[in-house]
Amino acid sequence: MVIEWRKIIPQIELIEEEDLRNKVIEVWNEAFKLGGWNEEELNELPFTLLVSDTPISLIDHTRLVTDIAIRVSESLKEEGGIELNRDYLIAGAILHDVGKLLEFGKSNEGIGVSYSGRLLRHPLSGLALAYKLGLPEEVCHIIALHSREGEGSYRNPEAIVLHHADFITFEIVKASMMNRSSQR
Repeated sequence: MVIEWRKIIPQIELIEEEDLRNKVIEVWNEAFKLGGWNEEELNELPFTLLVSDTPISLIDHTRLVTDIAIRVSESLKEEGGIELNRDYLIAGAILHDVGKLLEFGKSNEGIGVSYSGRLLRHPLSGLALAYKLGLPEEVCHIIALHSREGEGSYRNPEAIVLHHADFITFEIVKASMMNRSSQR
């Protein structure tokens, strides 16, 4: 099965370096295959299991976080003269949660944490895939440190932007869902 990742995550096209762009796709293909998912399930796959009934899928979240990270980097450049490595930032944003294809699994009760996910959370499995498939260490760094696993560690500027873009999305979705349930 060939997955059209460039259509599913159009921000892939924003990566200028062709080899890096192809490796990003390769990582998604490998995670998809190892996780045992099918294309229809991608839109059903939640971006988090910590917020019940989230309306945002993993793919939606990936696109949203990537867009936020790009906008932050553009503002940093325009307003502060701070230039980040755009290709690394975009690649890291697109891959930051790819490990959830391994962390999550299907059962009769629906989608939950897989055995693999109990052993290695998504930043670690995503890092392992990216490293195995030859992504630059800077991109691996972004993936590995984007979540709580990175607390207390050095984060390069691209990893800082991605970490905050990810948590902006998570915290707003969590607060929105709490507001909805309290208004019922």
